[in-house]
Amino acid sequence: MNEAVNPKTVHKPLGKYSHTISVPPNARWLVVSGQVGVNAKGVTAAGAKRQAEQAYRNVVACLRANKMAKEHLVKLTIYLTDSRFVDDARAARLKVLGEAVQPTSTLVIVNALAAPDLLVEVEAWAAKA
Repeated sequence: MNEAVNPKTVHKPLGKYSHTISVPPNARWLVVSGQVGVNAKGVTAAGAKRQAEQAYRNVVACLRANKMAKEHLVKLTIYLTDSRFVDDARAARLKVLGEAVQPTSTLVIVNALAAPDLLVEVEAWAAKA
């Protein structure tokens, strides 16, 4: 089982994430490409919050397709095209992943993503013993 550790010598996490996740030996790793707010039918969600929700649902779908669950998440990297979307992205993450799932996390504000209408992208790493 993956183990989260927040060292007492480092500040408390500023959000719903862990400073470190230790993965046991012989765990199976999964790397999920950046997921955006586009559903299986190719429709892009409207607005940053809906796009973030869809991106997280896509991450969860990729985990399930590989016989993993959101509890196996080790690392998330979230890309936003505007810092005004931070609260929407955090709310979407909480809605889809829940309170208990707190992998390591990095949030990056970028100038643009692969298409002009994309506002959010979520990349993930997971490990399962």
